Amino acid sequence: MSGNMTDIKSMTIEELKNLMEEIGDKPFRAKQIYSWLHEHLAASYEEMTNLPKSLREKLSDYPITSLEPVEVQTSKIDGTRKYLFRLSDGNVIESVFMRYKHGNSVCISSQAGCRMGCRFCASTIGGLTRNLLPSEMLDQIYRIQVLTGERVSNVVVMGTGEPLDNYDNLLRFIHILTEEGGIHISQRNLTVSTCGLVPAMYKLAEEKLQITLAISLHAPNDAKRQELMPIAKKYSMDQVLEACRNYFSKTGRRLTFEYSLVAGVNDSEGDAGELAGRIRGINCHVNLIPVNPIKERSFTRSTRQAVENFKIKLEKCGINVTIRRKMGSDIDGACGQLRKRYIRCEI
Repeated sequence: MSGNMTDIKSMTIEELKNLMEEIGDKPFRAKQIYSWLHEHLAASYEEMTNLPKSLREKLSDYPITSLEPVEVQTSKIDGTRKYLFRLSDGNVIESVFMRYKHGNSVCISSQAGCRMGCRFCASTIGGLTRNLLPSEMLDQIYRIQVLTGERVSNVVVMGTGEPLDNYDNLLRFIHILTEEGGIHISQRNLTVSTCGLVPAMYKLAEEKLQITLAISLHAPNDAKRQELMPIAKKYSMDQVLEACRNYFSKTGRRLTFEYSLVAGVNDSEGDAGELAGRIRGINCHVNLIPVNPIKERSFTRSTRQAVENFKIKLEKCGINVTIRRKMGSDIDGACGQLRKRYIRCEI
């Protein structure tokens, strides 16, 4: 890592020790600063009361990434909250806070915008603006903990962006989030989603993490998948599924397949049977998602009956399957919707 890195919230304790040396301070201060940033979720040096004033002054050259909430929508149905945060450069990103019986879950964004171009997704309509820094990914969780006053126990990297397209920052984020000295969320409670960037999936398997990998499949074969997801033209379903088998063999972690149901496109019983045939033998679980209609696209959501029939067909084939419970349906719950509306109003 380069010496001129000023993003203090993305630094490991070791890097902070090096920084203390550089600015002529004591190495033990590194742990204190790290604890303030990642345990006490301090947004400014003023809050770091056990640091001498001289050190706080030296640190003013290293701004603390702190996201500014510009809008929050709260669901009257289930209390789900959708946050729109502004980054220091004016870009906006979305995060969602969901309460479940088993604890609170936060879904965060990994990029501002996205370049994957999946047809049913609002996040990708304006293309990719930039990658998020580890600190900007972490701070979505930190701000939400501070704003709600509640502990977050599960994190899903499934908001705007393709996490594996921001690989190095994602990895650093995972380490800071899950290791000692921070808010220490268990790796097993962290899910990272990908639309199937095969080389990065192989690379991730070698990291021997205990996270859950969720693959956006959304189709039972290449032809239909290419219609919905441009990335499918680059990596075939066979290649993606082979990378999944490899991920399981290296990590022992069961995979999740995300499958958005679009009426008349990929939701027939025939599609379900074909899907089951493709993924049989992979230790996996299928998450069916009735797609959110977005006005820029002509897709409509499958009927409740079609979703039910699809699930029954998969179960008959011995596939483990759930229908994603719809959270925050009365707010802009789906990825990219609130951000898009906000950007449209700004222009």
